[in-house]
Amino acid sequence: MTATATRLTDTDLDTREGPVILTKGLAREYRLEGEVVHALRGVDLAISRNEFVAVMGPSGSGKSTLMNLIGCLDTPTAGEYWLNGQRVSDMNDHELARIRNREIGFVFQTFNLLPRATSLHNVELPLIYAGVATKERRRRAAQALTRVGLGDRMSHRPSELSGGQRQRVAVARALVTEPSIILADEPTGNLDSGTGEEIMQLLERLYEQGQTIILVTHEHDIAAHARRQVHIKDGLIAQDSGREG
Repeated sequence: MTATATRLTDTDLDTREGPVILTKGLAREYRLEGEVVHALRGVDLAISRNEFVAVMGPSGSGKSTLMNLIGCLDTPTAGEYWLNGQRVSDMNDHELARIRNREIGFVFQTFNLLPRATSLHNVELPLIYAGVATKERRRRAAQALTRVGLGDRMSHRPSELSGGQRQRVAVARALVTEPSIILADEPTGNLDSGTGEEIMQLLERLYEQGQTIILVTHEHDIAAHARRQVHIKDGLIAQDSGREG
């Protein structure tokens, strides 16, 4: 059954008691070689704080488009998107960049670490962009690395780390801004099965500590770590397992 979203009330916006993510009629169209491609056809989705949700779907289903919209990397053609009580579907590029840096922690398949920078510097980068003072951002970066089990690897560069450790650095970087959500896009795609399982266990621990996590994957065994699964097909939600108590 597709999750039904409702419009946030003024009270929800003031107290932030509403869902951390809410979309209503979210649609995205692209023009490709003179033709209109309907990537999303009107998605209604509500995700509460401290949910662990896996978004699944075959290639071309609209899964990646939905994640780009949720991650404020793209804007919808139609519909509404609210993130942490803020209507972001109508924001301009500058406003979206500010929201991305403050509200969303990204974990990508390819790690996206600076090769010549230490783990500590890689993790503190979002705080540099946010203008956080040097002493405070290094304290928070060290705290985030310790949280993912890399307190003894702060001075190591990516070439001195294993694939799993590099992804842990990426998770720490996602955590350092204390975001509303962590958006993990195929986070185990470049890892062997054993290392991938370790990363998923780390994400589970973060969820148990209160973090809201949205996982994008095409692998059923990876999605099984989430507490809720949303399946996208032909630009619509085909199945939503709902919330578990």
